Amino acid sequence: IIVSLTPLKDPRGRKPRDPREVMNGILWILRAGAPWKDLPQRYPPYQTCHRWFQQWVRDGIFQRIAQELVDDLYERGQIDIREAFIEVASHRQKKGLAVGKTKRGKGTKIMAIADAAGFPVSAHIESASPHEVKLVEATIDSGFTQYAPDRIIGDKAYDSDGLDEQLLDERGIDVIAPHRKKRRKQSTQDGRKLRRYKRRWKVERLFAWLQNFRRLVVRWEYHADNFLGFVQLGCAIILLRLF
Repeated sequence: IIVSLTPLKDPRGRKPRDPREVMNGILWILRAGAPWKDLPQRYPPYQTCHRWFQQWVRDGIFQRIAQELVDDLYERGQIDIREAFIEVASHRQKKGLAVGKTKRGKGTKIMAIADAAGFPVSAHIESASPHEVKLVEATIDSGFTQYAPDRIIGDKAYDSDGLDEQLLDERGIDVIAPHRKKRRKQSTQDGRKLRRYKRRWKVERLFAWLQNFRRLVVRWEYHADNFLGFVQLGCAIILLRLF
C-alpha cells in the first residue's frame, strides 16, 4: 500500500520523498520511542516524516494495512477468529493529554482482540475512565476483519450479564469470562467453556509484543488518532511475522 501511494507534495516545491524512506523513518520512531526531532539523518527530515505520518493517519492508511494483512492471512487459514481473546492495557501519557473526561487518572487504554493464536485482529484506544465492559463493542467495530468472532474470552472485568445477552442477541458472539467473587446472581457460565480461559495468556503475549515498540509504552501524541495510528502500525508489524 505504501509503495503505491502518491507521494505528498512538498510545500516548498521540492521533489517528493520516496514513501518507503518516510515509512522507515516512522518505523524508527515507533521502535525507539524518541521525539521526532531526534530522527537520525539517514532518514528524511523529521518534519517530512511527521507530516506524512499525520496525513496517512487521516487517510486511515495504517488501519488499511492491518486490514489487508488480516484478510490475506484469513484466506490462507492462518488467522482463526472462531475463538478470540480480549484484553486492555493502561498506558501513561504525557502531562496535559487526555481522551475525554477521566476519573481514573490521566491515562490511555489500549483495547485489543487477538485471534486463537494471539495475533491482533482489532485495536482501539480510549481514556482511562470508561469500564472495559463499555468498550467491547467499540473494539469489535474497530476490527481489522469484517468477520466477528464466535467466542470472545476475557478476564473477570468482562463478567456482565448485560454484555453477554447483548452480544449474543445482536452479534451472535458468546462471551466467556470467569465470575467475580462478589457476584449477586447465580453462575451463568458453563464450566466446560471456561476451560478456554486458560489460553488467555495469548492476548497477554500480544501486549508484551506491543510493549517492544517503545512509542507505545507512553503516549506522547497530542492527538488520539496519531497514537492509534502507531498502535495499528505495531499490530501490522506483528501480523507480518506470519508471512
